[in-house]
Amino acid sequence: MSKPFDEIHQVEMAIKAAQRTVGNATMNMDPDQLETATKAIEAAKDQLNSAYKHEMSKEFIDYSSGLIQKLEHQVEEAKD
Repeated sequence: MSKPFDEIHQVEMAIKAAQRTVGNATMNMDPDQLETATKAIEAAKDQLNSAYKHEMSKEFIDYSSGLIQKLEHQVEEAKD
């Protein structure tokens, strides 16, 4: 496997993990789960930033960034 493919896969997995965590946290509205969801989103952002160093399509980066922004919005709405 090539390095960019590995990075893309890692970003996708981090976003999927964040999506599951956010989904559970927003359904339960548990403050601890919301904090865990926030950390999962940060981990996905870090993974995307790490992958950004490799040659990736702008579309992939934009799509991934958009998903992360939606997750952040969901958690912020749940915290309010």
